[in-house]
Amino acid sequence: MSRSSHPSSPGPLAPPEALFTDTCAVIGDLMAVRPAILAHAAAGRNLEHALQRLRAGMRSHVWHVGSRSFDLAPAIAHYDARTRTEGLHALNDWDGVADRVNAETIAVDVLDYVIRQRGGEPPHSVTLAVLLDYYLMYLLALLSLRVWDDGAADANLARLDALLAELQGPAGSGQLFCDEAEALMLVATAHYELQEHGYDLLLERVRTLAPERRTRVALQHAAAMGCHLRFGYEATYARDTIRMRDDNIADYPWLCFAVAGTMDEYVRLTEAGQFGPERDRVVEALLNGLTPDARAFVGAPIATLRAHEPERLRVREQLLGWRGRLREEFEAFRPTSQRYSPLSFFFNFSHNVLKGTVVDALLRRLPWPVSLNGLFSALPDDAAMAEQKTLLATTLMGYARNSPQTINGRLMPVIVYDPSTGREAFGHTMRRLME
Repeated sequence: MSRSSHPSSPGPLAPPEALFTDTCAVIGDLMAVRPAILAHAAAGRNLEHALQRLRAGMRSHVWHVGSRSFDLAPAIAHYDARTRTEGLHALNDWDGVADRVNAETIAVDVLDYVIRQRGGEPPHSVTLAVLLDYYLMYLLALLSLRVWDDGAADANLARLDALLAELQGPAGSGQLFCDEAEALMLVATAHYELQEHGYDLLLERVRTLAPERRTRVALQHAAAMGCHLRFGYEATYARDTIRMRDDNIADYPWLCFAVAGTMDEYVRLTEAGQFGPERDRVVEALLNGLTPDARAFVGAPIATLRAHEPERLRVREQLLGWRGRLREEFEAFRPTSQRYSPLSFFFNFSHNVLKGTVVDALLRRLPWPVSLNGLFSALPDDAAMAEQKTLLATTLMGYARNSPQTINGRLMPVIVYDPSTGREAFGHTMRRLME
């Protein structure tokens, strides 16, 4: 699949050992011609016409730029089909009203929404650029679930790291999506799936990654699962921990893996005498991961984690052994009303947070300088960035309040930023650690 040979109709796929690298190469080449794609779209008579020009390529995964064609259709169809067979839908969201997977991809759904809202306006460069980058980010998210296909997962993640850096670099729209290739897995999987076996399969694969990569996944999921399950605790399960455990058979193994991996990293850094920003991020992520259900890791075995009891038991021993020191270090991350805290931020699905961020950037025609990973951390301790994070979190909560969902018979926002609830979660976790 070199750049010079991209037929408009699907051709034979490259062998597995070449398909991933060739697909990455085509996406990289496509990123390089973004200015030409955007210039062609911007020549549309209005924003709707301009977006329709992007829509054709986003739906077909075939892009014609001058005399050149970039045909991603066979590879994307192949990877999407394999991922669906495993129970995951990286590119498409679930329609909770219709009880089915949406026909259009998430990126195209967002594009169609902008057409309905602003289609009659003149084309705008930021709107077009952010949407194109959002589409490309989702291609990378799909690929993040296929890094194991050719037996070179760590090398393939490095390729995605490079492409993600290029996507969000100076030649891009300026909109940040996520910070590392491992976070793309989170974007691709953090929405409702009717069948949950794909999450177990993905976790098995993640455990085969090199230690550094595995730790990255653990840190990101500790924060994301903390925010996600705190929403469930508050909204879905009315603060009933047993109900939350029983209803999250797929989430708790991921939470256990995340807390265990983060705890292992904390012990490694502590025993090596390493302090500073890297350690601070580990402490913060560990605290976040514990907040939904600290007792699951310091208390008696729970049925939801029966198959993962050795891992849970290791976490318990480490937490109890280090809890005096952890209690002191956790205090630095106690939520307040004066600074941003991810412990005050909770939501139903991570991808909705990113989607809301992108939609707001499109409507305001101004990219946000905050990634999804950025919302999962109060670090670095920078006042200007903390203000941006707080503003974004409260903006997303405003949208969620305007479009609440029915949960347990009540209309509720699915994204919330509330420092008082964050302080309560912090205090509850600290008490559980000292029981």
